[in-house]
Amino acid sequence: MNSPLTTYITLISASGVLNVYLCLYVYFKRQSYKKIAYFFIAYTATIAIYCFSAAFSLLSTTLGQIKFWTTIQYIGMPISVILGLLFVMYYLGIHLSKIKIVALLILPIITSTMVATNDLHHLYYRVFEVDPILGAPYIKQEIGVWYMIHGAYIFLCMLAALLLAISYWKEISKIYRPQLLSLILGQFIPMVTAFLYLMELTPRGVDPVPMVLWLSSILYLWSISSSRMFTLMPIAKDIIFNSINDGVVVLDESLQVIEFNQICKKYFPKVNKNMIGKDFYKAWLELIGKDFPLLLDLESRSQEMQLMFEETKRIYQIRVSPLIEVGNNKGLILIFTDVTELKELQLKLEYQANYDGLTQIYNRRAFMDYCEQNFLEAKEKSIPFSVILMDIDYFKKVNDTYGHHIGDQLLKHVVTIFENQLTVEQIFARYGGEEFALSLNGYTATEAELLGNKLRKSIEGQSLSSSKGLISVTFSMGIAQAIPNKAETIDQLLNKADKALYSAKQAGRNQVHIYKRAR
Repeated sequence: MNSPLTTYITLISASGVLNVYLCLYVYFKRQSYKKIAYFFIAYTATIAIYCFSAAFSLLSTTLGQIKFWTTIQYIGMPISVILGLLFVMYYLGIHLSKIKIVALLILPIITSTMVATNDLHHLYYRVFEVDPILGAPYIKQEIGVWYMIHGAYIFLCMLAALLLAISYWKEISKIYRPQLLSLILGQFIPMVTAFLYLMELTPRGVDPVPMVLWLSSILYLWSISSSRMFTLMPIAKDIIFNSINDGVVVLDESLQVIEFNQICKKYFPKVNKNMIGKDFYKAWLELIGKDFPLLLDLESRSQEMQLMFEETKRIYQIRVSPLIEVGNNKGLILIFTDVTELKELQLKLEYQANYDGLTQIYNRRAFMDYCEQNFLEAKEKSIPFSVILMDIDYFKKVNDTYGHHIGDQLLKHVVTIFENQLTVEQIFARYGGEEFALSLNGYTATEAELLGNKLRKSIEGQSLSSSKGLISVTFSMGIAQAIPNKAETIDQLLNKADKALYSAKQAGRNQVHIYKRAR
């Protein structure tokens, strides 16, 4: 056996042995790895078939033996390229359906069949014979139509795998780049060699691709053993880590920052790579200018936090969760969720639920809630409590005469005058239509009457200036005081005030009446 042939067989056999080793190594440890390992097992197994059959082909002495081993090569080689592409895609988080995977494999399966039956149609090799100058096992071949179709398809698949891997280079953290580099080179080396072979720039009569596959195998072996390709977070997870809408910071067991995602930079503009390796409490103080609000221990915690960035208020929900592995603390994960818009919507809905849209004071619902609270507090403390129901006299006449838009102006006019004379503790609300209510904690009926008359006179003395001229209105009011030590509800008390209001209207309007029990 001549020296070059020995070298070829040695290199090809080395590639085959390394791929068998990789296949078995990952197979026996598959339970500890991700699902991506199954693609890798199939990938290396088909490469091993390709390499060993190529080696046996170079050991052949007859054309029949060479054809047989070439057929075996084409069981492994076309399918291995597709599996390599699927392996890269799965690693990058690109998952295909079973139908699409089968579709990718159709052409390689046809190729394997075409090679096995080439003597019947010569569509793959127009000429396939022992090289007349070099002799067996070297082959002289002239390619057929299907060879060109297969070659273009295989080259495109290898190029797609390479370009996909390269395209994700900038998307990942430096910690994962060694894995990706091994993946890129593992695809690049055989692709370039195949291209040189097609351009007839390699040794005559021999397929050089299996001779260089040991280099790809060494790279994969290094990635699995050193950078933990199947156990360390793959690129697909890294991309998800950086694309989720929550800010994520990962701390080790000593509370040092070991990772943060891209959204953190958006949430906190001062975040940079210099934070890596720093104590989180110190890094946060430098970042925000105040202490971190949560205790960082093995307990899961959650809290809302308000921050100001360039006069813009943002609200974040912070969640802290421990990273536990087989009972051991491996660090913490901090998740920051921007809930500003949600809180603003919540406040808006709460406001709409509690305030009157026209006058911007409490509505009946809110009044009843606060009035009930004050009523119960007054009972517990044995202090007086009174309510006033008040009604604009002849308000319907205002609407009918001047229009509803003037009526709305009048309602806002009344509210403005009243609010200038009332305190925060005096719960003032629009009770309905042109009717208003006032809850007075600590007021007797007599004191409430004095306040009511003060308000009534203020309205009487301040006319509304409108496009229709000056409009004057008056108020009628009814007052009821809670009776100490009597089992009474707020609804019963308001009903008494309503009766007193009715009495004031019956007596001629523009006056204040206190409820008096009928004898």
